Order: sequence, then structure tokens, then C-alpha cells
Amino acid sequence: MRIGFGQFSKATPEYFRFAAQYGATDILLNKADIPGTGGRWELQDLVKLRLSAEQYGLKLTALENVPTHFYDEIMLGGDGRDRQIENMIYTIRNIAKAGIPIFGYNWMPSMVWRTTPKSIRCGAFATAFDYEEAKAMPFTHGREYFEDEMWQNLEYWINIITPIAEEEGIRLGIHPCDPPVEKLGGIPQLLRSFDSYKRLIEIVDSPSNAIEFCQGTFSEMEGDDIYEMIRYFGEREKILYVHFRNVSGQVPKFHEEFINTGYVDMYKAMKIYHEVGFDGFFIDDHVPNTYQDTEWGHRGRAFANGYIQGLLEAVTKGC
Repeated sequence: MRIGFGQFSKATPEYFRFAAQYGATDILLNKADIPGTGGRWELQDLVKLRLSAEQYGLKLTALENVPTHFYDEIMLGGDGRDRQIENMIYTIRNIAKAGIPIFGYNWMPSMVWRTTPKSIRCGAFATAFDYEEAKAMPFTHGREYFEDEMWQNLEYWINIITPIAEEEGIRLGIHPCDPPVEKLGGIPQLLRSFDSYKRLIEIVDSPSNAIEFCQGTFSEMEGDDIYEMIRYFGEREKILYVHFRNVSGQVPKFHEEFINTGYVDMYKAMKIYHEVGFDGFFIDDHVPNTYQDTEWGHRGRAFANGYIQGLLEAVTKGC
């Protein structure tokens, strides 16, 4: 188990130096800021990303998310689906050839949703969600979509892309729908529960069909036990890496928290990762906005990173 830094898109010396100075070994770039000509990424640009991280002694272990317009027709079953699938196959092959072993993505055409922010400890602000407030929002893609058609689209994609990933030696993982509610803006949030993820990994039984384990979002899932889910998917080696964050509770209403003030016992969670033999990395995620911090959240991320490192040492040394 290792420390990673991520949730930035620009591969700048400042971000890499910060990550290395705070003890990270792994880097995750989110929606990497590289040219996307024709809806796909080119090999030379991906190699440059990897080499830029290696200059600071870091490993570019994962890329998380391509621009949504690279594959929105795949998610929604649009007329351009087959063209986008060809481009995504091209991109995923290039990610693997560039020496980047993990590609994380999502099945959220409308991306992450939040409502009115919440003031938490001493005036820090955290993102929040209230399903009743969100239900009043209009359709995001022109009409209402339905569970069956969205599952058909996902299964079509998984059955095509998993053999490609196996061939190239790359692992793919899907982020849960955040927030994990039934529907938003007319779009079903497919990956919103323990059962939905069981269904996902059974579409194709392969190490390349895995999970981008956002612990924060899994913790938001109504009625599901976060510790049971960590153990279940960890024992099956389906967890590629972990967004290690905390929340106040589960849907229909929650807000995000400091890493050590939410409802999840983070020490207990870390012990389970260790017990099941998880060998990936942990990154902070969605840190609260605090006094005089940057837009990216350097202070909040340094705090979360230090807390994660302390937990790692505690569980691995048997404290």
C-alpha cells in the first residue's frame, strides 16, 4: 500500500515537486491536459506525461477520466457510439503502450453533482448534496433515459473493451456514480450500490474489469456497509486504487468532511485494506476549502496526505 497524489490535470513541475516532497510514490492525473485531436489521445503525448513524472522519482500509475465528449455517445447509446469506441480503443492502447498501467473512468454523462455547499469545522466549506434539491433540476441530455438501456450500453462497452485491455496488459476501473442516487437530470446513476458493482464485475470476469474505488462515494451509498464493500472487492482484487475521503452520511443527503471527521472509521477501513492484501495506492480527494488555501487545495491535501500516511504506518506496523 502506497501514497499517491492526483486530482490535477496539468503535468507541471510544481505539482510533481509538491507530491514528491510530501512522500508520494504514485501519480494520478485527472483529465490530463493534453491534446485530444479527433476525440483520442496520441502516444507521444502520453509518453511525455510519464517521463515528466519520472523526473521527480514518481510513477505515473493511473490516468483518470478522458474528456466526457470522448465517450458520451458510448454511455448514452448515441449515433456516434461505434466511432467513439474505435477512438477509445486507440486511446487505451496508447495509454498501455506509454507504460501507464491503469485507466480509471466513470459512467456519468453529467459528471459529479453537488448542491448548496456546507459550512463545517470553523467555517471551512465542503461540498454537499441534497436529493430533494437536485430533483428540481432539468434534464441534462434532452430526455429521460432508463436503467435497461444504460445497462445495455455499459455491457456492450465492457464486452468490447475488456479483451483489448487484457491484450495490452492494462487494467480498467469505473468510478461509482457520485452522488449514488437513482437518477439525476434524467440519467440513471447505474453504479450506485453494492449490488450494481457486483453486477459490473460479473459482466466479464477479468482482472482488467475492475473498480476505481472512490471510498467517499461508496460511503454515500444508501443502506450499504462501506467496510463490507472494501472487504468484498478487496478480497477479489478488484480495487485498483482508492480515493480515501470521508463523508457525513449516506444519500439522500450528505456533505463531505475532513478526512478524520466523517462517519467512516478511517482506521478500521485502512485495516481492512491491509487484511485483504490490497497493494495499490491511496489519494486524497475533494478536500474541504480552508483558510487561504489554493483552488486545488494544497493545504487540505497536505493534511489529508499526512493522515493517510499515519494510518498506513499504524496498520502495517501493527500499532
